[in-house]
Amino acid sequence: MPLRWKIAALAAATACLVAVAVGVLVHVWTAQDIRSRAAAQAFNRLYSAMDAYRRTGTLTDGAELDPAGLPADLRHPADGARHTAYDGRVEGNVGPSAWAAQRVDGPGSRVLALQVNMSSELYTLRRLDMSMAVASLVALAAAVPLAVYGAGLLGRRLRRVSETAGRISAGDLDARTGPTKGSDEVADIAATVDLMADSLGRRLRTERRFTADVAHELRTPVGGLLAAADLLPPGETEDMLRARVRDLRGLVEDLLEISRLDAGAERPVHARVPLGAVVREAVARTGLDTEVTVAGAPHGADAQPVQTARPVETVETDPRRLERIVSNLVVNAHRHGDVPVRVTVDGHTVVVRDHGPGFPADLLRDGPRRFHTGAKERGTGHGLGLTIALGQAGLLGAELRLHNAPDGGAVATLRLPH
Repeated sequence: MPLRWKIAALAAATACLVAVAVGVLVHVWTAQDIRSRAAAQAFNRLYSAMDAYRRTGTLTDGAELDPAGLPADLRHPADGARHTAYDGRVEGNVGPSAWAAQRVDGPGSRVLALQVNMSSELYTLRRLDMSMAVASLVALAAAVPLAVYGAGLLGRRLRRVSETAGRISAGDLDARTGPTKGSDEVADIAATVDLMADSLGRRLRTERRFTADVAHELRTPVGGLLAAADLLPPGETEDMLRARVRDLRGLVEDLLEISRLDAGAERPVHARVPLGAVVREAVARTGLDTEVTVAGAPHGADAQPVQTARPVETVETDPRRLERIVSNLVVNAHRHGDVPVRVTVDGHTVVVRDHGPGFPADLLRDGPRRFHTGAKERGTGHGLGLTIALGQAGLLGAELRLHNAPDGGAVATLRLPH
């Protein structure tokens, strides 16, 4: 349930609670006041009736001697004292009532009593209850829209902060909420999010600059090491040293590429190219045993074109960056997965699948992390291949999804834009 409706529901519940509480208090206070006035009226009328009975011996003002409906509490009043009692019985249009009684003579004598009917006051009390209920409904009908409107204003301000935080988490470090109206908690949250984004942006820019500087500074000595390795006499030591230097040079190049992607300095150069041919070339450059299947393409050197529902696609993309993505995915599949590794090209989609243990759960949840390769049994590496592939895919406007096949194995699906 959205926040605005929660606030509106809370306001409605509060208004109902206040209306019920006020209604109950008014009802109880009015009922007690009616009973008190009725008892006082009965008391005063009994005084007049007793005076007339003692002087003239006649019953006036509705007074009776030992009436049948007299409450039991008043049948034996103390000598000379007037007493009142409430009778809640309702018979037809009579009741509830207030009774007043007084003994006429000494002990054993009769009791003079009279009854004050409260039915009209009861009707008035019911009308008051109805009026309170109608007034409460009108107030509730007016309060709920106001609460919805006020909650909507608050919700929009919170939504701005949420959208800014979402853009920051998606990588837009320049996203800011900006000044917000008021000086309440929402404004404090917006200002805190902006400050957090500023601090995070400064730290990331510092790290990226450090990575780029380190990679750039290492490029020259690594080139010198590679040249020096060429001067060594042939042998096992020379082969091992050359392999390690090549690995180091590849790491430096990867770091430079990541730093350029982070800095937004890369710009794709688009061209119309056959997707299947570019993928085959990229796989061939890896030198790894990989099966490539292109929908609609002939199989073998002498094969004739296969009639399929979907022809071989040409795409508008940067072929160099596309080869980089495919080669990184193939190398990652061989390094961390298991054979057979298959690459399938269908339309604008390229799927790379291996038959190994699959992607780790934390990688599928959080995405690739630099210099993190998961479990040791998945192979060695610097954890930069998938990071570069994702960065280059984003630069091309493509979507790269990583998941595991139901029957085992890691699957990387690259969808190029139409």
